[in-house]
Amino acid sequence: MKVLIYNNNSNRMETYYRGLSEAMPYNTNRSLTVREFMGSSQSGLIWTDRRAMEAWNSFRYIYGKPIYVGYAFKRPWEGGHSNLSQHYAGLAFDVGQNLDATQRNAMRNLAISSGIWNYVEPASLTPRWVHFDERQVAYGYPIIRQGSRGVYVCIAQDALTTLGYDTGGLDGVFGVKTANSVRTFQTRNGLTADGIIGNLTWNSLMSQVVGKGATSTTVLPT
Repeated sequence: MKVLIYNNNSNRMETYYRGLSEAMPYNTNRSLTVREFMGSSQSGLIWTDRRAMEAWNSFRYIYGKPIYVGYAFKRPWEGGHSNLSQHYAGLAFDVGQNLDATQRNAMRNLAISSGIWNYVEPASLTPRWVHFDERQVAYGYPIIRQGSRGVYVCIAQDALTTLGYDTGGLDGVFGVKTANSVRTFQTRNGLTADGIIGNLTWNSLMSQVVGKGATSTTVLPT
C-alpha cells in the first residue's frame, strides 16, 4: 500500500509503503493499521497528515483500549460520503460501531472534552457511531492554490485526473501543472479561471467526481 503523508511540521509530503497489517506512519503501538484506516477503500493509495495521526495516538491513549474503526479513508471517486467529506482528506474517523449507545456516548463525550479533535459530530447526526476529525476549516475544504501542499491538494489532483485533466501526477504538491489544470477546469465550467480552488470550484469539482468511479485517467499505484 502506498501512503502519502503531509508532514505539518515540515510542510513536506512524505511517501511510505506499508502492508495492510502494518501500522500507519506516525502511529504508535500499532493502534491503527493500514487496513483499519483504509476500510473499504480499494484504491491501493491512501493519504492523511501527521497531525491527524498524532491526534489519533493521543485519543487512543486517553481512551485506554482498542477502538473499532468502521470508516476512515475514501478517495472522492469511490464516493460513500458527502461531496466535501473529510474522509476524502484522510482526516476523519467513524468509530465505535461495535459499541452500545451508552458506550458510544461516553466515547463521544471524551472526544469533546479532550480537545484533541477539531470537530466531533453530535449524536443527533451519527447516532450509531462516533465521528471525529482534524478538519482545517469549520465546513468544507480550505482554499488552495499554487504553492499549497497537503491532503486537500491530493483530493483536488485525484478529482481532476479522474475527470481527465493533467495535474502532473498525484503528489499533494500544487505546482504549475495542477494550476493549469484547475484553470482549464474552471474555464470549461463557467468559473473564474484564476487557478485557485475556492468554494465555487470545490463544489463544482467534487459534484462531478464523487462516486463517479475510477476512469482511465485516474492515478492508481503500479
